[in-house]
Amino acid sequence: MSTKVGRLLVPSPETAHRRDPGGFDVSATHGRVWDFSRDGVHRSLEASLTRLGLDRIDVVYLHDPDDHWEQAAAEGVPALIELQDQGVVGAIGAGMNQSAMLARFVRETDVDVVMCAGRYTLLEQGASDDLLPVAETRGVGVVIAGVYNSGLLASERPSADATYDYRQAPLQLIERVKAIASVCESYGVTLPEAALAFVRPHQAVVSTVVGMRNAAQVIETLCRTEAHVPRDLWPALQAAGLLGPLR
Repeated sequence: MSTKVGRLLVPSPETAHRRDPGGFDVSATHGRVWDFSRDGVHRSLEASLTRLGLDRIDVVYLHDPDDHWEQAAAEGVPALIELQDQGVVGAIGAGMNQSAMLARFVRETDVDVVMCAGRYTLLEQGASDDLLPVAETRGVGVVIAGVYNSGLLASERPSADATYDYRQAPLQLIERVKAIASVCESYGVTLPEAALAFVRPHQAVVSTVVGMRNAAQVIETLCRTEAHVPRDLWPALQAAGLLGPLR
C-alpha cells in the first residue's frame, strides 16, 4: 500500500459554500497547502495512517513537488528517510506528472522508487530520455501511472471529447491516437491493451498504476493485461512514425 505526503488539507469553512478552485469537482471545504518540511511530512503521513487505520505504510511519495524542489530535496526526503529508519515506512520516493525532476530526485537524493504519471506511455515517451536510464543505472524502481494519458488511450477509439492531462484533448492528439489504434487493430490488439503492454517491459519499470472506479473496470483491466500483444506491433508503430525509439 502507498500514500503521498507534502500536500496538507486545511479546513476552510469560509469557502465551504463555493466549488473548489483548483480543478476538483468538490466543495471548497478544505484548502490545499504544500508543505515538504519535516513537520509537514510527518503531519501528512500521520493523517494518512489515521485514515487508513495503519501504523506502517509500504511506499510513501512526495506529492507533486514541482515548485518546491529545494524544500522537498533538502527537508522532505530526509524526513522520509527518518521515518524509514524508524520502520514507519518502507520505500520512499516522489510522484509527479513530469519526468525531468523525477530524474533529478533519482540522481541527487536517496529515493528508492518514483511514480511517473503520463510521461511514459504509448502516446509519449519523454521519460525514456531522462528518467528511465538514470533509474535503471541507479537501481531505483519506476512506477508508471497514467498509462492512458488521462483517458485518451482508455477506449478502443478516442471520442471527440476525450481528455488528455485532465483537460480536453487537442484534435491533433486525438487524430494521432486514432492512427495508433488503427495499427493496433491490424495486429488484433485494442488500443488500451497495447497501452498497458507497452510500459511493462522496460527494466526500470517495477509496477503500473491504473485507475478503476467500479468492479466492471477491474475485470476489464485484468482482461486487458492478459491480452497477447505481438512484439511486431512496436516496430510497426515506429515505421508509421507513431512511436519513438525504444531504449
